[in-house]
Amino acid sequence: MALLLARLGRFAARRAWVVIVAWVVLLGGGIAAFLAFGGTLATNVTIPGTQTQVVGDEIADELGGQSTGTANVVFSTDDGSAFTDEQRTGIADLLAEIGDVDTVETTVDPFDTQQQRADQAAQLDASAAEAEAGQQQLDAGQAQLDAGQAELDASREQLEAALAQAAGTPAEAQLQQQAALLDAGQQQLDDQQAQLDQGQADLDAGAAQLEAGRTLLDAADALQFVAADDSAAIGIIQFSTSAYEVPAEDKAAIVETIEGADIDGVTVDASAELTTNVSDLVGPAEIIGVVVAAIVLLVMLRALLPAMLPIVASLIGIGVGVTTALALSGVVEMTSITPVLGVMLGLAVGIDYTLFIVNRHRTQLRRGLDVRESIALANGTSGTAVVFAGSTVVIALLALNVTGIGFLGVMGSVGAWCVAVAVLIAVSLTPAALSLIGMKVLTRKERAAAQAAQSAPVAAEHPKPMRSGLAVLRVALAIAALAVIAIPALSMRLGLPDGSAEPQDSTQYAAYQTTAEEFGEGLNGPLVVSARLDAPMADDEVVVWQADVAEQLLGVADVEAVAPVGVGEDDDFLVFQLMPAEGPASVSTEQLVHALRDLTPIDGVESYGVAGTASGNIDLSETIGDALPTYVAIVIGLSFLILLVVFRSILVPLVATAGFALSLFAALGAVTAVYQWGWLGDLFGVHDPGPVLSFAPVVITGVLFGLAMDYQLFLVSGMREAFVHGSRAKEAVVAGLRNGAPVVTAAAIIMISVFGGFVFSHMSMVRPFGFGLAIGVLFDAFVVRMVLIPAAMHLLGRSAWWIPRWLDRILPNVDVEGSSLERDAGRRAHPTTAELAAAEVRSAPAKD
Repeated sequence: MALLLARLGRFAARRAWVVIVAWVVLLGGGIAAFLAFGGTLATNVTIPGTQTQVVGDEIADELGGQSTGTANVVFSTDDGSAFTDEQRTGIADLLAEIGDVDTVETTVDPFDTQQQRADQAAQLDASAAEAEAGQQQLDAGQAQLDAGQAELDASREQLEAALAQAAGTPAEAQLQQQAALLDAGQQQLDDQQAQLDQGQADLDAGAAQLEAGRTLLDAADALQFVAADDSAAIGIIQFSTSAYEVPAEDKAAIVETIEGADIDGVTVDASAELTTNVSDLVGPAEIIGVVVAAIVLLVMLRALLPAMLPIVASLIGIGVGVTTALALSGVVEMTSITPVLGVMLGLAVGIDYTLFIVNRHRTQLRRGLDVRESIALANGTSGTAVVFAGSTVVIALLALNVTGIGFLGVMGSVGAWCVAVAVLIAVSLTPAALSLIGMKVLTRKERAAAQAAQSAPVAAEHPKPMRSGLAVLRVALAIAALAVIAIPALSMRLGLPDGSAEPQDSTQYAAYQTTAEEFGEGLNGPLVVSARLDAPMADDEVVVWQADVAEQLLGVADVEAVAPVGVGEDDDFLVFQLMPAEGPASVSTEQLVHALRDLTPIDGVESYGVAGTASGNIDLSETIGDALPTYVAIVIGLSFLILLVVFRSILVPLVATAGFALSLFAALGAVTAVYQWGWLGDLFGVHDPGPVLSFAPVVITGVLFGLAMDYQLFLVSGMREAFVHGSRAKEAVVAGLRNGAPVVTAAAIIMISVFGGFVFSHMSMVRPFGFGLAIGVLFDAFVVRMVLIPAAMHLLGRSAWWIPRWLDRILPNVDVEGSSLERDAGRRAHPTTAELAAAEVRSAPAKD
């Protein structure tokens, strides 16, 4: 590998413009492919096969393909007064204009809905009054029939007595005629009674319908779309497809219409379903992070050209990586956060990987090497380490596919591709650019010193090991500090952000808060509940069944309102909209979803199903939560195996893996404390704490693993190199730390700056990623790799490098630092510090 990369570096140095033009062509090709084949990014995350997905598909089938995709437009008067007629007309006109957008099925005017509900209530009252009057008429008719029956019975009794006396006399025939007349009268009374009975049955059936209608009206009473004081209203946009599948241009057209609304005295706010912005992958905060990284590079390198090279190289890398990945978005479903992760990783590792090679090249030039030879050697040594370090990040990200969660696998694959491009940029474009820069990669003072270094030998150094007592203290303090910070992770709750997580000055935040204050938090995330019946309903039974089911659902804790929204084509399926007591990300709503799914249906109902955005978020979070332990175990096991091969040691991988676990859980603890508990919320823009972004821990685990292995590699490989060249084990620890700490420190600061910029991203889903990765790098680089690992390596001493002979024989020999290239090339005019030190200690006593 080292020899191959050295040849690549030498070729790039000789054919610099060919390499640079090739990358520019690739960038142009990626942009062209994106413009030609790129599709729409999804603004939601879903997992096929979840209960929500199954129920949602069933509802769509039963309702004849009718979509449940909606978005809200919230209207409020500026002075808190009731809407005027002119304002109501303006709202109706705005909603009608929104209805002209292609994917909008219809819009619902809140004032029409309010009037319809009032009309329904009035109709129920009128029907009740009519039923009462009809009952009075039936009661009066029944009284008349009862009186007639009594008279008829008395007459029949007299006639029967007379017939008994007149038996066999001529008067009997006349009495028989009278009896026939009485029978005819009885028949008339019976017919009238039958009519009254039928009227009573009809009235009773009507009363049942009225009672059911009243039950449904009362059950939906809290589900209002015009505030009680008439100062706020919610217009509903019904899409012809899922709200998440609406094309971005249609959402943009709706938002543009809303922003252009001119309703005097009325503020119009769009909900988050409409305003999610995925057009800008990088915002002002992210740019500030890059600027900070550039300042760090300038301070470290003290020269403009080498400081700008990592920035420019990383930008070209993310341009190629992200555009080529987005070119596949037309055939592969990608969430809006997928390319953002690629940008985040491409920037961070692209800057760092280029910096590693540039820093090695500068060091060699200061020792007097020729420019092109130095480029080849830097590419073969540090380039090998970059390839290996990048490979660990790529492997960790590709491992997201083993979770079985589609969108996570796509995120990991895109991130891995962007990292791979960053590696290719580092080992090809960087040597080409360094060749063009030449000696200007050094300052004037450094260039003068480099000429003098051609004849000056490198002085040997004898680093003094740290004291064992201090090492013990460092280990104890590092472990204790990280363990304490990790404590909040024990109570971590996963979820997805809602409108309350948006910036406080955004329209979606205003829409969320107005809805919560005027209509109830639950209206920000209503649930959809289906009921499968045992048998089809008769037409006159639909309202009664709806009322019975709604009454049971309303009796479940934390249910504020229930309203019927549809009946299946076969009359054996009912659909309801249910309003929870609290918002979609609350604990009570999560408990409510489980309670509804566990609810024993009333007689005649086979089963209930729950769907809706809040339900989908809960299913997503639980599925990812179940996959997280497996993924963490895979990554930790992978960490141990990789380090075993690299360092040919048993204890070094164990200590490094344990350190990674500590920094990971500390990072997750910090994320929980800030985003779930609200600690330091003002500093990080967390004004409404909620659950931790459901897939953030998984992605943070994968990315942080790869970066942790980077730092472990660049620090501990130096220790191993010094040790195998003859330094004592404890001295080798100090030598490796001294040589690797400056560049790792700069790299970590750069990564923290880049990731930190995303903490204040315009996309709420991105912020936990930025914070988790920034704080994770901070913990891993400056606590684990700089403090814990060197102290632990000091305490382990020579045993740190022990490995069974049989294992040593079967492990491949991976020379990640390219030291074999240094020995075999014969290019150095002077020995390295480690070689001079080793020469002096070869005859020393046994190593510690």
